[in-house]
Amino acid sequence: MATAILLMAYGTPASADDVEPYLADIRRGRKPTPDAVEDLKRRYLRIGGKSPLLEITRAQSSAVEKQLNSQRVSTRVYVGMKHWHPYIREVVPQIVADGYDRIVGLVLAPHYSQMSIGGYEQALREAADASGGLNTDFVRSWYDHPLFHRAVKEKIEKALPQFVEPERVQLLFSAHSLPERILATSDPYPEQLASSCSSVADLLGRRKWSFAYQSAGQTDGKWLGPDLVEYLRDLRPVDPLAGVLVVPIGFVADHLEILYDIDVEAQELAGSINLELKRTESLNSSPTFISALTDIVRKHL
Repeated sequence: MATAILLMAYGTPASADDVEPYLADIRRGRKPTPDAVEDLKRRYLRIGGKSPLLEITRAQSSAVEKQLNSQRVSTRVYVGMKHWHPYIREVVPQIVADGYDRIVGLVLAPHYSQMSIGGYEQALREAADASGGLNTDFVRSWYDHPLFHRAVKEKIEKALPQFVEPERVQLLFSAHSLPERILATSDPYPEQLASSCSSVADLLGRRKWSFAYQSAGQTDGKWLGPDLVEYLRDLRPVDPLAGVLVVPIGFVADHLEILYDIDVEAQELAGSINLELKRTESLNSSPTFISALTDIVRKHL
């Protein structure tokens, strides 16, 4: 049985003209309001006009494929997006046309929630069914992989010397918020995040760390908190630290939630309250992170 690897990410509009249909796709075909479209366009303009997510994901896939091939594992690694081109449903038929009859699917997000990762699993299953019942193996989460923890640790160690007093810097881990209603179904997302943060802190020998959610949606109902920006706003008057290092452990690549929500929105808030704020580099294609992804998919081969 010939097996291909499919790395999946959220997707991002390629230009300002794509913002409205991209939002409509996220909203399952419902037309977004003009205000929502203009707000998202403004955010993309602040980070240079577009997100580098697709290019980074392709670089990650190429690096994983190269490493697998160097280990004498003959396979191809494809990229599929959930909400924009190349859609998962567009890539799966190409995998079949290339002669593969099995797919190992891996979402480039370490922590599982039915509301987030579950959507990718459904998209892959539907695409596989539409392609003749293609065999699929889906990696649901990899929050506990030691090489993932080590990759995050390396980014923290690289970032800390930017501060005058690195030993006094507060580590503030972050991840994408989700609607609070997931807690009613015993969704593992919060527990998996806490486990990852704790494991990385242990590697660093740090007993104290904090956590906040970021990038909450604009829908009705409460979202998981505390919110990153609100947490920072409340932090300075209570505890005048030497600085805060944001570690976006729930994300593995530079994209809007990193480049705008942290680098613009959170930084502007930090500047207004005289708080030194920095973040770790995204994992992107760091060698340790690529080794983590390679090991994860290889075990499923």
